[in-house]
Amino acid sequence: MNEQPPLDAPDAPDEREPLRIEHRPNGVAVLTFDDPARRNPMSARLTAQWRRAMRSLRQDTELRAVVVTGTGPAFCSGADLGELADQHGRGLTDARDRLSDFYRTWLAVRDLPVPTVAAVNGHAVGAGLALALACDLRYAAAEAKLGAPFVRLGLHPGMATTALLAEAVGPARARELLLTGRLISGARAADLGMVHEALPADQVLRAALDVADEIAAAAPLAVRLTRSGLAQGQPTVEQALAWEGLAQSVTTTTDDFREGVRARREHRRPHFTGA
Repeated sequence: MNEQPPLDAPDAPDEREPLRIEHRPNGVAVLTFDDPARRNPMSARLTAQWRRAMRSLRQDTELRAVVVTGTGPAFCSGADLGELADQHGRGLTDARDRLSDFYRTWLAVRDLPVPTVAAVNGHAVGAGLALALACDLRYAAAEAKLGAPFVRLGLHPGMATTALLAEAVGPARARELLLTGRLISGARAADLGMVHEALPADQVLRAALDVADEIAAAAPLAVRLTRSGLAQGQPTVEQALAWEGLAQSVTTTTDDFREGVRARREHRRPHFTGA
């Protein structure tokens, strides 16, 4: 019996790379899924590239923001169903371990130290939606289809979709969407709070880049600490006071804080260096 390759195993080296990475001069990295003919599935090859990209970005001290987008009619169609079907007949422990590794590889975007922005240029389905929800900010094409139709495939939701969707739209709406497997438009997703704004498809990436550029222009340490505080979920007032008392104190010692105050007094834009 032939062994199946792991979910993050690379394919043949001469195949087209399904992930493109652009490093912009201001510290914004743009990750683009580039397998449009198949609607950008989370194939073994793409998963391997994503793992390497996350590792590299975590080590990039000049990084200030990350934008994730796709090419063609889809942002990401989720797990490769052919590869996922290969799990059928495997032992429960083996399947669980492989899927857990797959989930954690893709959700590593949440571990990046800088804000992340999803430019949902087209359909975001299943794990593709979970990836968008894992980003800090989301902008979607108004006509795109978004949803988590796991139950329509005979699957339980995966990749923390139950938690991420509830965080975005609230438990009641999340139950409705997960139990029906319903797909909704980007415009409706904006109404529900699943995405921050719905736009014409050709404007989505520009909107995401504009937001990323705003983030990149702010003081890097202040942004990173703010993101860390927000990532702690909904704190109590006392928990927020404890974190802010520490984090704000740290930022008052930086050169960037002095530059920010000086720029305000001089009525000019500050130039932050991260020092």
